[in-house]
Amino acid sequence: MKKLVLSTLLVLQAVFVFAQQNPALKGKVIDAKSQKPLQNVVATIQSTNQSTLTDFDGNFVFQTIPTGEQVLTIKTSGYTQQTFMLEPSANGETLDLGVVVLEEDITSEQQLSLVTITENDLGDDNSGSESTSGLLQATRDTYQQAAAFNWGLARFRIRGLDNEYGVTMINGLTMNKLYDGRPQWSNWGGLNDATRNQEFTMGSGPSDYTFGSALGTQEINTRASFYRPGTRISMSGTNTNYSWRMMGTHASGMNKDGWAFVVSASRRWAEEGYFEGTDYSANSLFASVEKKINDKHSLNLTAIYAQNSRGKNSPNTKEVNDLMGIKYNSYWGWQDGKKRNSRDKDVEEPITMLSHYWKITEKTTLNTNVAFQTGKIGNSRLDYQLGNNPDPTYYKNLPSYYSNLGGYTPDQLTQIGNGFRSNSQIDWNAMYIANQNSAFAGRSVYALYQDRTDDNQLSANSILNSSISENVSLTAGANFRKLRSHNHQNLLDLLGGQYFLDIDPFYSGNASQSDLNNPNRQVVEGDTYGYNYLLHALTFDGFTQFKFTYDKADFYLAQSFSRSEYQREGLYKNGIYADNSYGKGESITFENFGFKGGLTYKLNGRNYFDFNGLYQTKAPSLRNSFSNARMNNVITPDLTSEKITSADASYILRAPKFKARLTGFYSKIQDATEIAFFYGEGIGGDTGGDEDTFVSEIVTGIDKQNMGAELGLEYQITSTVKATVAASYGQYIYSDNAKLRTNDDALAADGRNSLTDFGTVYIKDYHQPGMPQTAASFGLEYRDPNFWWVGANINYLANSYIDIANILRTDNFSIDGTTGDNYSGATPETVRALLKQEKFDSFALLNLTGGKSWRISKANRNTVGFFASINNLLDVEYKTGGFEQSRKATFPDLQADQANGTPSFGSKYFYGYGRTFFVNFYINF
Repeated sequence: MKKLVLSTLLVLQAVFVFAQQNPALKGKVIDAKSQKPLQNVVATIQSTNQSTLTDFDGNFVFQTIPTGEQVLTIKTSGYTQQTFMLEPSANGETLDLGVVVLEEDITSEQQLSLVTITENDLGDDNSGSESTSGLLQATRDTYQQAAAFNWGLARFRIRGLDNEYGVTMINGLTMNKLYDGRPQWSNWGGLNDATRNQEFTMGSGPSDYTFGSALGTQEINTRASFYRPGTRISMSGTNTNYSWRMMGTHASGMNKDGWAFVVSASRRWAEEGYFEGTDYSANSLFASVEKKINDKHSLNLTAIYAQNSRGKNSPNTKEVNDLMGIKYNSYWGWQDGKKRNSRDKDVEEPITMLSHYWKITEKTTLNTNVAFQTGKIGNSRLDYQLGNNPDPTYYKNLPSYYSNLGGYTPDQLTQIGNGFRSNSQIDWNAMYIANQNSAFAGRSVYALYQDRTDDNQLSANSILNSSISENVSLTAGANFRKLRSHNHQNLLDLLGGQYFLDIDPFYSGNASQSDLNNPNRQVVEGDTYGYNYLLHALTFDGFTQFKFTYDKADFYLAQSFSRSEYQREGLYKNGIYADNSYGKGESITFENFGFKGGLTYKLNGRNYFDFNGLYQTKAPSLRNSFSNARMNNVITPDLTSEKITSADASYILRAPKFKARLTGFYSKIQDATEIAFFYGEGIGGDTGGDEDTFVSEIVTGIDKQNMGAELGLEYQITSTVKATVAASYGQYIYSDNAKLRTNDDALAADGRNSLTDFGTVYIKDYHQPGMPQTAASFGLEYRDPNFWWVGANINYLANSYIDIANILRTDNFSIDGTTGDNYSGATPETVRALLKQEKFDSFALLNLTGGKSWRISKANRNTVGFFASINNLLDVEYKTGGFEQSRKATFPDLQADQANGTPSFGSKYFYGYGRTFFVNFYINF
């Protein structure tokens, strides 16, 4: 009995002490203008990462919170975050914050400006800008804001990583394309209001939706009940890639019968964007409907349709830019008094998604999603047979070609330059005339076609989240994707002719036939020709993640497994590759795994140390798995999974007026593969060299090393003035040499082995291209209590490098394949000087932003407002990227081409926007 009484007393004492140490916390969140409660606002106790959502009436409750000084954040999309310092009572009394008022964050309009600026760069197939990393996330981190809103103009990449090393999701389903591993942002472009409910995980940190990768994760939630009820209509004007945009969105909120819906629509258009001849037309629709069946089950149906068509702008050499200016675009020409672009990109891939939310218990939920995506992506360009190259910047049209030939006087070269200026655009009329006067009656010698991809993809996943105990939570998920991708050449316009002959005129006999099963076909508009094949992919991946939360430390452990199966199926029997182009090829399978973990050590409620580490293997993309997919079933030689290692360490300070994060990071990517296509001279290995041949370049065993530091500082100087500082310094290099092969169709047409092994490509210590490796930003913001706001920031960007030509870094460049000796003059010093990687000039950008909102009806709490920005106020001219041409592939050829200072095959460059503006007017009701 004594033992029982003593035990009971001890238990009661423990309960009493527990109650003393773990008081409760509650509050109510409302809108500052409407005074209405806000649902699904996130309240987080930072030292524990405990989070809860407000209910229908705006209330939130924490049953227990730690004693001692604590920091509470309350945030939701579209509102300014509130931060509170708490000192819970040691006697266990409930801490009642009362009413918490959230003010509209009109700086969130900056997101609209961001998408306007960068969408023109996202998804290009010829500029390398697909690597623009997850810039569209909603986040409050000072560093990430600078990277997105200020440095994104210069194609800055967070930690130097391509966005294939991040995961973009909608409702937990991965949106990264199986073809190249990158998300196609245009699939939901223009739906800014509908995609604002986002969660972002930096680096390899833990996610509640997926295992992730080295860059991080971005989750877009389209659950209808999560949207703030109301209607929003906006009108925007800008001088970037489009001129005008109209958008409307309505969210009902959850009604008493358990229904909620959201609809959104937008249109964006321009006759001409910032660069010449870049037309733009986009229409987007969004709908989400949720039915709450009972307290445990809800169903949500989401439909997204985003159609986008835009004209591209050309990269140009320095010679062309000097003659025509950096806004010059060679892809367009006049037709019937209008500018017509020959290089349009069209995207139309609607998504339908059904989601089931199951609250199994108070501590366990299961979210299951099924989605189907279909549609097309097309990139148009000109085709020609038996005619002159219609590209106005074709090298024989430029003064440099004749200067390098020799024998031309300065006056004659000036006349050639003037002739180019007078004929600097595509001559559509000349092509129509040539087709009508063809030597073969009715046969077009010029045509406009589209490289077309028609995808059908089925996706499904389930995500389980469970609080196993007070300190341990489990996240587990499984994902499935099945893709059927039809890739073909689609004839768009015969340009006045009656048919186009489906042959390759550069070859003869069977080698000229695209399809030996249907030789010498006469194709008309809408027909498939040239190449025609299917890519099949079947992938599965699963992961588990355990998070442990304690007073002084949190840590997590996660692991993943994936299986990917690829296969090519040729629909044409190509004349060059008759034996291995038609029918299904060999199926290839990759099995991969990953492990990651991290630790957060809490000195107190304000100071933290955070560590993350990851190792995973990653299957190559479909694009890189077949070395010449348009022509045959050949699998890329030496193909293997990538190995990814990453780590980061951070010091984080979170105080009411001052926030800071300093991070050091490291990542290493091994055994990557890249495939490129180009015309080259002096390429052919020991076969004697083939002049002016079209090859696919296969580089395997690529190793990359990225290391550096990030800094973000934010200080609330007064209640209305805030200062921010952000900086990034990185060193992103190729950490080892790689292997290079070429696939030459001309060799195959002659009955020889099409693959030539060039051995080692010497790229070690060259810099990775296309992004600033140093960036810094300083900003000031004034936010007036009367709901107007203005801000300015100055940004410095440096250490950006050109994309090097790999074939020039092989022994083929300096060693004569006939004699085995070095070319005359090709000493280590002269080769090094000729192949020195170009470093772009550093530059500074000054940006101004501001906005104002008004409440126009006290009864209905309606608001109107505007947001405006001026980017690159000083109209600075700067390069955002570029690439060396591979045409002159040997030392004597390249040296001769550069001898006069103006090479015929010089590097080509992309430029950023000059001074641009964005103005957005909106009404909320």
